[in-house]
Amino acid sequence: MRPALPPAFLKAPIAHRAYHDRAQGRPENSRAAIRAAIAAGYAIEIDLQLSRDGVPMVFHDETLERLTPQDGWLCDMTAAALAEIPLTGGDETIPTLAEVLALVAGRVPLLIELKDQTLRMAETDGRLEAATAALLADYAGPVAVMSFNPHCIAHMARLAPGLPRGLTTSAYDAADWHPLPPATCDRLRDIPDYDRVQASFISHENTDLARPRVAELAGQGAAILCWTIKSPAAEAAARRIAQNITFEQYPAPIPA
Repeated sequence: MRPALPPAFLKAPIAHRAYHDRAQGRPENSRAAIRAAIAAGYAIEIDLQLSRDGVPMVFHDETLERLTPQDGWLCDMTAAALAEIPLTGGDETIPTLAEVLALVAGRVPLLIELKDQTLRMAETDGRLEAATAALLADYAGPVAVMSFNPHCIAHMARLAPGLPRGLTTSAYDAADWHPLPPATCDRLRDIPDYDRVQASFISHENTDLARPRVAELAGQGAAILCWTIKSPAAEAAARRIAQNITFEQYPAPIPA
């Protein structure tokens, strides 16, 4: 079963980690950034990491120091402890997926990236996937999931077969992805797992959109999104291939 990406994901641009701007008090993946995206009419992309006690937290990094005043591994802390940690550049703490689902409430499309919990694109234990599937079971709005780790999306296909799913994909330059082994980069670069996980879209690195494999998948009916656009010029170039963009650092126009 290959559920299609809802058409709404191909309309309004997708705010990367929500419509964040730390200078305006909206840290990435924060409630404030989510509220701003909804007010502007953007779709929203968020990231998930798993707390020690199995709660999906809306947070990009594996460790805390870039985005909060604390350091350490997010996976070593409980959801209750994480909920007390302030996000740098705002007056909020780290939200849970459940909180974000209640906040968005179907008003705009929500694209959820499950971060690789293995740090090496290996087979996962399925905990983040199972917790995410459970929370999304009764969610009524337009939603889709994706991950760089194909094993993660294979779990989602099993756990939530009706949920639209895709792969986050890249040129996988080995220097950029260190310490991921070069052999793993070489394998993932050609997006070999698209059919295995019954994906319906990819979100590809914008500077690599000319890769023949992207055109091949588009020809087979895949929706093509891209990451991460940071200027109108980059958007214009990406839209020659991609059907929609994930953006940050500027107010992307919403097509009429």
